[in-house]
Amino acid sequence: MEVDLVIRNGLVIDGSGAPAVRGDVGVVEDRIVAVGQVDDVGREEIDADGLVVAPGFVDGHTHMDAQVFWDGLGASSCWQGVTTVVMGNCGYTLAPVSPQDRQLLSRNIERAEDIPGEAIAAALPWTWTTFAEYLDVLDSLPKGVNYAQSIGHSALRIWAMGERAYDGPATADDLLLMEQELRAALGAGAVGLTTSTSRTHFTADDRPVASRLARWDEVVSLVSLMGRESTGVFQIGGTDEGIDGRLQELTLASGVPILFPVGSFARLLRIVEEAVARGGSMWGLTHCRPPISTLQSFHTHLSFDFLGAGEWRQLRSRPLEEQGRLLRDPEVRARLVREAQEGEYKPISQGDPFKPDYDQIWIMYSQYLPNPTVADEARRRGVDPVEVMIDVALEQDFDIFFLQGFNSPPSEEEILQVLRSPNTAMTFSDSGAHLSQVADASIQTHLLAYWVRERQAFTLEQAIRMITHQPAKAWRLHDRGMLGPGYAADITIFDPDTVAPLMPRVVHDLPAGGSRLDQRAQGYKATVVNGQVFTRDGDATEIRPGRLLRRNQIPVPAGTGGSSEPSHL
Repeated sequence: MEVDLVIRNGLVIDGSGAPAVRGDVGVVEDRIVAVGQVDDVGREEIDADGLVVAPGFVDGHTHMDAQVFWDGLGASSCWQGVTTVVMGNCGYTLAPVSPQDRQLLSRNIERAEDIPGEAIAAALPWTWTTFAEYLDVLDSLPKGVNYAQSIGHSALRIWAMGERAYDGPATADDLLLMEQELRAALGAGAVGLTTSTSRTHFTADDRPVASRLARWDEVVSLVSLMGRESTGVFQIGGTDEGIDGRLQELTLASGVPILFPVGSFARLLRIVEEAVARGGSMWGLTHCRPPISTLQSFHTHLSFDFLGAGEWRQLRSRPLEEQGRLLRDPEVRARLVREAQEGEYKPISQGDPFKPDYDQIWIMYSQYLPNPTVADEARRRGVDPVEVMIDVALEQDFDIFFLQGFNSPPSEEEILQVLRSPNTAMTFSDSGAHLSQVADASIQTHLLAYWVRERQAFTLEQAIRMITHQPAKAWRLHDRGMLGPGYAADITIFDPDTVAPLMPRVVHDLPAGGSRLDQRAQGYKATVVNGQVFTRDGDATEIRPGRLLRRNQIPVPAGTGGSSEPSHL
């Protein structure tokens, strides 16, 4: 048999949780044909001696909908072993859209997900109206990784109602239009429907996003249609409907799998486990680096930037070099400290730095090891916390980030309880959103570096399952997330002794001149996407082998019965 690619002598971890085996992986075209011993010589071979060979990582919760139009790689996810992402979460998609509503749709995304409107306007061709037409455009784009796409509830409401989507409930005729477009989108390959009821999600003009104006019976109607006519999944941003029991009843009545934001909280995990115990299908989406944080720096934003027209505003309007001179002036520093202590903070968007709680701001000396809080360092140095942030920034020549948690982090015991649940998937990166504020595209690498290598809280086999098989199963991507004959040849090869996320850096490469956080990693030898080597030693090759994964074109590998488990291992 002629084999296109052989990965030899690696520690093969297939994604099922089964023990690792020393062996080879053989690939023909875009499919795995053998796992174990491959006697045939491949047209291309990769020596994986001393390395782990795993399924490509699957990130199910991203917002790369706009980014895919200007970034053919899929950064920063593509640097973290990720080979497949799911877009369109929390109700935010770029289709369907009528020509007169394009700005309305864009503004629904800009603030809630911190995606600059200028970048959207500069990069998107807007050559579609229906969701099916949008998928065709997406299909034609060069892609480094695979993309699956859900359809967003907010977009459906704007499609059917225009400006009225922000005024209140839909009429019967509105709902009929939404159902017609949802049916067509599912037929064209949408992998599911998403919505947001989160009280923190607002538009760029300070209105609740369109999905927040819907009555619950509207959501039930749409999800029930999906349950009758497709195998799509339903993702929700917001927890109230789980806490009060509506989500549990919805999955039981509709049969639709529900993807619910658990984060790292055991109280939310209980909602998922109760639904599963009653016979429902629900997955908790988890995070391994709590608390979920916004990154502050003098290169990007600081809490102090939102104090209004005072000392900090004047300072921050100047070049960094001049800021450095002023920050060393005792009189200027005293005024800055006083304003930071006494001023009123007015953040604009959800991801913006907010009023500091210095016990919940960490100095990011390490990207994955524990860091001191600003309050800890202030006590150690015997100075005010504001002075600590100033001094540390000056000591590091401004090349330092401060992590500001959105909430108090749970205990490590609680984090581990959530991650260990068979009803969760560790996939909550928000990659593609909060471009200048959050750097969580590396959570898969963090899991391997911190929780596996440093803490030894999980075996490699357990961790790999959490970031491959589990999310693939949650989103019903039947031929992804596993190594076995018939599965897609999406493969990640890494060194377990060195794999780690690197410090984020600010780059200025967005359309219309915007900036974003870029984060690389160390320890990844290669990623293979659909049988072709996409990254090698941390850099992209010239090949863009990624594809659009349409729900109606995802095969079930022979012998699995749709379970996403390889039968031979």
